[in-house]
Amino acid sequence: MNKPIGVMDSGVGGLTVAREIMRQLPDESIVYFGDLNRCPYGNRPMEEVRRFTVEVADHLVERGIKMLVVACNTATAAALETLKERYDIPVLGVIEPGARSAIQNSSNQNVIVLATKGTVESGAYPEAIHHINRNFKVESTACPKFVPLVEELRYKDRVVVRIVLHQTLKHLWDSRADTVILGCTHYPLLADEIRDYFHGRKKVIDSGYETARETSAILTLLQSHAPPESEPQHLMIVNGETSRFEYILKDWMPFMDYSMERIEL
Repeated sequence: MNKPIGVMDSGVGGLTVAREIMRQLPDESIVYFGDLNRCPYGNRPMEEVRRFTVEVADHLVERGIKMLVVACNTATAAALETLKERYDIPVLGVIEPGARSAIQNSSNQNVIVLATKGTVESGAYPEAIHHINRNFKVESTACPKFVPLVEELRYKDRVVVRIVLHQTLKHLWDSRADTVILGCTHYPLLADEIRDYFHGRKKVIDSGYETARETSAILTLLQSHAPPESEPQHLMIVNGETSRFEYILKDWMPFMDYSMERIEL
C-alpha cells in the first residue's frame, strides 16, 4: 500500500524516530508534523496536550496516511488510547517499545527514565514496564532543560550540555540502575553526552529503533508495506517558523530528500 506513514511530535525530537523508520523501511514515504508553535508539550497540562495531539493527528489522517506514529512521549502518555479509538488505522506510541527495549537490555532490573515533567507525572513508563515485569525498579527524573537545548540549537555546545547534565543528573550518579531510557524523542540528540556522563556504565535506550521495528511488524501483519523499490516522498509539515527545524533536519538527516510545508494551527 503506497500511502505514507504519519509521524508527529511537538517539535524536532520525533525526527529521531522518523530517521530510524527511514533506515529500516527505506521504501516508505513519511509525512512528519512538527508542532513548533506549541512546543514543548512536556510542561503543559495533560488535557491540553491531549487536545493538541488530536488536532495534529486529525490533520495527518486527513492527508491519507496508512499508519500514525506518535513520536512524542508526552503525547503518547496523554492521548494514545484516545487516538486508537478515534481512527481506523494503526496508531503506535513510543512508550511501550521503549519499555520493552529497557527490559530486554537491563541485567539487574533497575531502570532510570529521563523524561519531561508531563511524562514523569503520568507514570506511563513504570506502568508499561511493570505490566510486563513487576519486579523492575523504575526511577523517573524530569529533565525540563533538555528539550530547550535541542529546540534552541545548543545541543552541540558540549560545555553547556555538560553543565545542564550535571545539574539534572547528579543525584543519579550512584544509582544502581544499569539502563537509562531516553523518555523523550528530543533526548537522543544528547545521547552521547548522557552516555559519557555516566562513564559508559549504563546502557542508554533510544526508543526510536524499537518503534521503527514495531512499525515494520505492523505493516507486515496488515500487508501494508510500500511496494519494493518505491520512490519515497517525504513531506515535512511545520506549525510555525521553519528555520530551526530545517537546521536540525539537515544536521541530523542530511541524506534525506523532502518537501517542506508551513502551516498555522
